[in-house]
Amino acid sequence: MGDEFYSIIKMISGEEVLSLVAIDENDGDPVLVLQNPIIMKMIDNRFGTQIKVKPWMELSDEDFFFVKPEKIITMTETKNKKLIDIYNQYIQDQEEEEETSDSITPGKVKPSEKMGYISTVKEARKKLENI
Repeated sequence: MGDEFYSIIKMISGEEVLSLVAIDENDGDPVLVLQNPIIMKMIDNRFGTQIKVKPWMELSDEDFFFVKPEKIITMTETKNKKLIDIYNQYIQDQEEEEETSDSITPGKVKPSEKMGYISTVKEARKKLENI
């Protein structure tokens, strides 16, 4: 298998897929290996532009998919840090969701320090009680 790279792929079906890609050349017949492919869709609304992310194959539990080059119109390597970060965060969230059996509300965003998150209520209460 060749080197892995992030790629945006336009399929003959019209779908645009973002995935970590490796090219496998078995017996001179190249095949693309897509790892955790996703579809990203831009949505404009009154709050601004948002990105909807969903798996390319929604009912599959597999992480790797093999695609023949004749099913692809074009593909390009992407080095767009924002797209790659969204991809990696989505994959990480999916893995965490599989690990936990708790029901997580779809679309729920975990607060971060960037968003102003300081601590949980329990942690803040303990700190204040200790003062």
